[in-house]
Amino acid sequence: MTTAAQLLAAGVAQLRAAGIDGAPRDARWLLAHALNIDAARLILALPDPVTDAQAQRFAGMITARLRHQPVAQILGARDFWGRRFCVTPDVLDPRPETETLIQTALDRQFDTVLDLGTGSGAIVLTLLAERQHARGVGVDLSAAALRVAGQNARALGVQDRVQWQCCDWFADVSGQFDLIVSNPPYISVRELGALSAELRDWEPRMALVPDGDDGTGLGAYRVICARARDYLRPGGWLVVEIGAAQGQAVQALFAAAGFASISLVQDMSGHDRVIAGQHTP
Repeated sequence: MTTAAQLLAAGVAQLRAAGIDGAPRDARWLLAHALNIDAARLILALPDPVTDAQAQRFAGMITARLRHQPVAQILGARDFWGRRFCVTPDVLDPRPETETLIQTALDRQFDTVLDLGTGSGAIVLTLLAERQHARGVGVDLSAAALRVAGQNARALGVQDRVQWQCCDWFADVSGQFDLIVSNPPYISVRELGALSAELRDWEPRMALVPDGDDGTGLGAYRVICARARDYLRPGGWLVVEIGAAQGQAVQALFAAAGFASISLVQDMSGHDRVIAGQHTP
């Protein structure tokens, strides 16, 4: 008879031997999923015997993690701002630092929001869930990503307040918005090789590196800043996530595009994370 505790110990040992960071944490998440229980209840289940099917399921997930597949992709979901979002290899895994963008956006007043490069939809859907009167548009060049976003919208019950556009940035967008948000690709080609295998090998490259990157990682910000004011109502805000070393450069792009009240916001780790600027007539 194999217990859940024995499975957990074996999984942790495998992940540690492979040099996987956070091996105990990852193994606990995967085992809870294999047992179909909440991770918070796992400690209560550790003495219990497991079925062959559960053991095989856990073994398959450990094998996937040994290949550096992100835990969220293996589980098929990620918790973000207190809600669960479907995650697949077609979308960027929503990360805790992006919640800084959510908080910055919620500090502004808005009835309409445009999310550029929406991916899983985590940003726009969270904002709509928090502002139940608001309506939004999510834009992505990936039709596969928009299918994931649509699934998440239905799961959160906000599908009637969001529209999806499959296009390159503003190409098919019409109208004006109170708020434009974006977590665009900002990793430069030069930095790509230094990324973890989880990012580099498993997440969509188009969500990481700007198209035609010139080595700065700023290409998407140039496009967004140059055109955003045409799609913002007077007094509206542009709020973007940035790389930790890009604060000065992106603030300069905001200023050059005519934005006012430009601010830099740090995340919980003290890293530069979000730039906000206001469109004033």
